[in-house]
Amino acid sequence: MSAYKLAIFDWDGTLMDSVAHIVDSMQQAAYAVGEPVPASAEVRHIIGLGLPEAIAQLFPHAKPHTHEAIRQQYAQHFLAHSASRSQLFAGAEALLAQLRQQGYLLAIATGKSRLGLNRVLAQTGIGHYFVATRCADETASKPDPQMLKELLAYTGVSVDQAVMIGDTSYDLGMAQTLSMPRIGVSYGVHGVEVLQTYQPLAIVDSLYQLHDYLW
Repeated sequence: MSAYKLAIFDWDGTLMDSVAHIVDSMQQAAYAVGEPVPASAEVRHIIGLGLPEAIAQLFPHAKPHTHEAIRQQYAQHFLAHSASRSQLFAGAEALLAQLRQQGYLLAIATGKSRLGLNRVLAQTGIGHYFVATRCADETASKPDPQMLKELLAYTGVSVDQAVMIGDTSYDLGMAQTLSMPRIGVSYGVHGVEVLQTYQPLAIVDSLYQLHDYLW
C-alpha cells in the first residue's frame, strides 16, 4: 500500500536541474535593463516564488515599468537556452513511473507560469504523469498554500493523505501551514538547515531516496 494517495512535486530544483539557468537568466535580465546585477545567492533565495514576486524582492526600489522590463528580458533569456541548460534530475521519470504504478496521484505546485510549465512538460515528455498542476500566475504564489488547497480540492484527497516534496522553504512552508506531510530535498536551492525548520518527514539527497518514504 502507498504511504499517501497524492504526491505533489515542486518543479525547479526538485524535478528539474534548472537553478543555474534561472540564476544566469535573472542576472542577464538585470544587466540588460541597467539594474544592479544581484549575486547568485540572492537569486537562488527567491527561486520558487512567482516571477513578479521574485523580481519585486530582488529589485525593491525599481519602478513597475522596470520590473516588467526585467520580466521580459528574463523570459527571453530563459526560453532561448532552456532546452540545453535545464535537464531533469537523475531518476526523476523513473520515480514518477513507479509512483503511478504504485497507485499514486501525482501533481505539480510550481512558481513557474502556466506557459512556462506547459512548455517544459512538453519538452521533457513527462506531463502525462500528472493529474493536476498549479502555477504561480493562476493562483497565489508560494508560500501562500492556496495552490495546495486547489490541488486537494481537484483530486478529492484529504490533506493528511497528501505529501509535498520540494527544495525550498516556500514549498515546505506552505505545506506546514496546512499541516500537510512534507519532504525536503537537499540538492536544490535552500540548505538542510533551512528546510529542517519546517519539520519535514525527511530530507533526502536524491530522488532515488524518496522510495523509502513513499512506499
